[in-house]
Amino acid sequence: MTSDAVALWDSEAPAFDEAPDHGLLDPAVRDAWRALLLGVLPPPPAAVADLGCGTGTLALLLSDEGYAVDALDFSPAMVALAEAKLAASRATVRLGDAADPGLASGSVDVVLCRHVLWALPDPVEVVRRWVAALRPGGRLVLVEGNWSTGAGLTAQRCAEVVGEVCDDVDVRHLPDPALWGREIEDERFLLVATP
Repeated sequence: MTSDAVALWDSEAPAFDEAPDHGLLDPAVRDAWRALLLGVLPPPPAAVADLGCGTGTLALLLSDEGYAVDALDFSPAMVALAEAKLAASRATVRLGDAADPGLASGSVDVVLCRHVLWALPDPVEVVRRWVAALRPGGRLVLVEGNWSTGAGLTAQRCAEVVGEVCDDVDVRHLPDPALWGREIEDERFLLVATP
C-alpha cells in the first residue's frame, strides 16, 4: 500500500456509506446483499476474513447472521468508522493490508473481499496468500467489477487470476439493481472459488 492510497481512502471514508451498496442503509439493498452472501457462504458460525472491509458494513451484516468475522482495512479512517459500527457486534476489525493480511495458514473458512482485488499489485500472489488461509473446504468469495469509470477487473480476467490458484471457480454476474440501489450498465460480478 502507498501513502497516496491510504490518503485517498481516508478522504473517502466520511461519505463512503452514502453509496447504497456501501452503507446498506436501504433495507431492500441490505436484504439483497444478505441473500447474495448467505447463498454462497457456509453456514454460521463459519470464520470469515473480510479484507478491505471499508466501514465494516459487510462485517456487521455477517456478524448479525452469526458469523465470526475478522475485518481488516488499510485506511485508519475506514477502520475507525468500522470500529464504531461494529462496537456492539462480535466482529473484530484491525488495521492491515488486504494484499498481505497476515492470516495464519488454515485459519478461516471464508476469505471475503469486495472491490479490492482489482487494485492490488500481483493479484495471483495475493490470491495465493488468501487461499493459504482457508481451512479444508473453505472458499474465496470476491465481489468485483469492471466499472464505467475505467477502473476494475473484468469477470474473465478475475476468473483467470483466481484460476491460477483454485481448481473450482464460479462467476455470477450481478446486474440486479436491488444490490446497487440503482440500474447499472457496467460489469459487476460475484466469484466463488475453492482450492
